[in-house]
Parts: sequence; C-alpha cells; structure tokens
Amino acid sequence: MGKTTFSGPVLAGGINETTGSTLGANVKNTGHVTMVQGKDVAVTGATANTNIAVIPANSQILFVHVDVTEVSNDTNAATFSVGTTSNATAFTAAANLKALGRTSQSAAALGLMSNVGASDIKVVGVFTGTDGDGNTGAVTTSVTYAQDNSLQRTFTIA
Repeated sequence: MGKTTFSGPVLAGGINETTGSTLGANVKNTGHVTMVQGKDVAVTGATANTNIAVIPANSQILFVHVDVTEVSNDTNAATFSVGTTSNATAFTAAANLKALGRTSQSAAALGLMSNVGASDIKVVGVFTGTDGDGNTGAVTTSVTYAQDNSLQRTFTIA
C-alpha cells in the first residue's frame, strides 16, 4: 500500500475562526489531527536502547504506551522504559517484561508531554535485562500526539 507524507499540522473542521456565537455557523470547530508513531521491539539478550519516534517541536504528547506482547525469559528481572536520550524514564517507569500488560505514561511526565518545546525530541525505549540471557520477549510501544498544537491555556469559568 502506498503512503502519503505531508507537513503539518493537520487541522480538521470547517470553521477556522469564531466570528459570532452560533454553533455550526460561526464558532470555531477546527481541531488538530492525532498522530501516532511507534515501534515493535524484540527485548532479548543484553541491555539496549532503541529509537521509538521523533516528535515534532511544539507538539503535545497525549499518550505513551508500552504493551508487553511476549514475556521475557531472562533469568532475573527484565524491564522496558520510554524516555528521551537524557532521561530513560521521562515518559514511563520501567515496565515489567516478565508479565503481559500495558504501562502508560507516568504523572511525572505530564509537564514534558504538555509541550515538547521549540525543538523536535527523540523518544527512546530502554531495555534492561538483568542477566542478558533471555531469548524471548517483545513490546509494542506507541506515542500519540497532536502536532504543533498551539495550546491556549486561558480558561474562563462562568
């Protein structure tokens, strides 16, 4: 199947600016399209890092998931975390690879997730096998985000 690549951000909706107060006629209804980058990772052998995604500048990360799809048979502990090149657990704590399951972003990650900043960021996965002797194990990692979301943080409560 062919793929189409284009720059963004991509907006959907028919009314770009609010010029009145009638919903469906003149009140802004555009929103950013959600993007996802991810990777299937074999988690066997020795400790290793792998690139998961590159998130564009000014994007808002909505979710980070690590799905353990095949358990590790490393003799002792085996974990997988998602972070940045400078902080291996910036998005998720170390997920236990000895059991099937899903680990999602930590509360501590919310500050970085709200706006990744003025430059693209590289998201990395970090596999740690205590003994490095495992020959089974797999994770699927996904990062869902809104590209260049231009967040407005002003709220009025009536």
